[in-house]
Amino acid sequence: MLRYVTTNSGKVREAREYLDDGSVTQLEFDYAEVQAPTLEPIAARGAREAYRHADEPVLVDDAGLFVDGLDGFPGPYSAYVEETLGTERVGELARGTDTTPRDEADEATGPARAAFRCVLAYCDGDPFDASPDPVDRGDRAAAAAADDENGAAGGLPVKLFEGVVRGRIVEPRGDGGFGYDPIFEHDGTTLAEMNAEEKNAISHRGRALAKFAEWYATR
Repeated sequence: MLRYVTTNSGKVREAREYLDDGSVTQLEFDYAEVQAPTLEPIAARGAREAYRHADEPVLVDDAGLFVDGLDGFPGPYSAYVEETLGTERVGELARGTDTTPRDEADEATGPARAAFRCVLAYCDGDPFDASPDPVDRGDRAAAAAADDENGAAGGLPVKLFEGVVRGRIVEPRGDGGFGYDPIFEHDGTTLAEMNAEEKNAISHRGRALAKFAEWYATR
């Protein structure tokens, strides 16, 4: 049994699309979110804490919006920034860095380009083989540098899986989705203009789940 640590049942439903439907259950556990400039240590620490709580295999995710022209801001602080500044203000800040005329803009270039990133962290208390490994060398090093409950190295190992979807920050469009969806345009359409099936097809979480599912099938 795999416990997906979240208060959002929609994430569990999405995970079940990639994994055996009966193997994933929801675990509501309020783990401490450490402050870090990247998603990996936040998700990894959460997975270790959740595993110690549940004593079962766990999956924890952390995600954020990374705007190129704002040096990756809001990144790991996306939820807090959305609550304090609001989605439209973040959009204004991002678009203010881009002087490219809209009719000449390309979502692959320019300061207003951005990415949604998701990192999944898996922990089951056992070590992992170094290869094959679906995460890059830097993430593999982070996963190997497991910490114990006192923060020391050599504790619980965590496996990391990343999913990314790139796009541009635009004027808000669409009535669907949530959070930054109205200002994030991918391939000419904002996430808020997509239905659930279209959004899940290009989801950063879905891409991370696909990598995880391929590896987990061999676990």
